[in-house]
Amino acid sequence: MTSGLWELVLKGVWTTVQLLVFSALLATAVSFAVGMARTHRLWIVRFVAGFYTEVFRGTSALVMIFWVFFVLPVAFGWQLVPMWAGTLALGLTYGAYGSEIVRGALNAVDPAQREGGIALGFTPAQRMRLILLPQAVPEMIPSFSNLLVELLKGTALVSVMGMGDLTFSANLVRLALQQSAEIYTYVLLIYFVIAFVLTRLMRGLEKRLKAQVGRDAGPRRAAPETKPAQSAEVGGGIA
Repeated sequence: MTSGLWELVLKGVWTTVQLLVFSALLATAVSFAVGMARTHRLWIVRFVAGFYTEVFRGTSALVMIFWVFFVLPVAFGWQLVPMWAGTLALGLTYGAYGSEIVRGALNAVDPAQREGGIALGFTPAQRMRLILLPQAVPEMIPSFSNLLVELLKGTALVSVMGMGDLTFSANLVRLALQQSAEIYTYVLLIYFVIAFVLTRLMRGLEKRLKAQVGRDAGPRRAAPETKPAQSAEVGGGIA
């Protein structure tokens, strides 16, 4: 493969990385906003957030890209460039999945923690910021890591708009060289390397967040708990 074709592939990689970053930022913001709204005390807020989740989770990401890029300009007169159309479609779609991760992690926090915040006179916003999120966020990271990899693979869908991402660039190279096996093997390896880097970064973030809340070593936490139990049994025998 010539240097010019490699340059085309590298430009596609850069476009894919940009799209991944932008859509991941939007999906993260949507995930936390909608996920926290799903736990709101007002039913109307929970209903609106749940309606959004069901709509975007139940529709195809590919159809959503088509709708944003082709239907939105006709219906509302808003023409988006392919990068922002892909970012909007993917961010809103995967944000719906992420909102369920946030909701589940928040609901998994010990109810006693919420009650303690109420007893201390914290407002709902303070309880969320100071008590719930610090404990829930570390538990979200593994699921968000999987979702981020799925989002990476979902970026290939933007090639239907003629956007020069990795998949689109690889297809141009394939047409030029007529070597499908070689080209798509390279593409698979590139996607794998990006996904591998993402999972390692997310795993490091998970360890760091759990260390901050004292939950980085599960097996070692059991040792201090068994010592009082053993001493209690010994004390009972002496008595």
